[in-house]
Amino acid sequence: MSTSTLPQHIAIIMDGNGRWAKQRFMPRLAGHRAGVEAARQVVKNCLKRKIKVLSLFAFSSENWRRPAQEVSHLMELFLTGLEREVNVLHENNIQLRFIGDRTRLNARLCQKIQDVEKLTQQNTAMVLIIAVDYGGQWDICQATRQLAQEVEAGQLKSADITPEKLASKLSFADLPNPDLFIRTSGEVRISNFMLWQLAYAELYFTPTLWPDFDEKELDKALFHYTHRERRFGYSSEQLICSNNVS
Repeated sequence: MSTSTLPQHIAIIMDGNGRWAKQRFMPRLAGHRAGVEAARQVVKNCLKRKIKVLSLFAFSSENWRRPAQEVSHLMELFLTGLEREVNVLHENNIQLRFIGDRTRLNARLCQKIQDVEKLTQQNTAMVLIIAVDYGGQWDICQATRQLAQEVEAGQLKSADITPEKLASKLSFADLPNPDLFIRTSGEVRISNFMLWQLAYAELYFTPTLWPDFDEKELDKALFHYTHRERRFGYSSEQLICSNNVS
């Protein structure tokens, strides 16, 4: 596949860790650990294919509803994973960003997030976005709140609020929106992930459980993407004419 036909931004819901562990008569934590390894591999494989932005949905706003012990284990995995992987990411010129509401994260994790974001902020090979305590509804709400504050302060008129203005307040507004959305494990929902930003993404659902999502599975998703006609509201004939002119 030519890099010119590949997506600039891939967003992934990494689903199926628990089921993967259950099938093997292992505790759920073992599935999450296997999922961390799968995430490590997908970062490496996207970097190899020169994907510019990769977003991974690690922990949603709704995941706080899970058993307290599982949530505690997940938070510890995030922390130890950051400590272990940050130098490798930095050496590979990968910029790491976190999106989501950090107010419920513990102080150690928040500090580590700040440290790795600062360390990698000038890196240019790829942007890796990790969504933690993130929800698409939360993202739109916090963007709307910023606009409302500007209206209250007399800095903005309500008539000036446009889709572009709201989009500028969303998470990673300086980066391209996802071109390709992938969800593993057979679920066919977006599950409150990047609701605004996924408006024109190509959606790819696979029954493969996340720990088994390897390089071959990534290439299947990319093959699907390269064979889609992305029209953005135009007709096929318009696109053909435009390509002929260019």
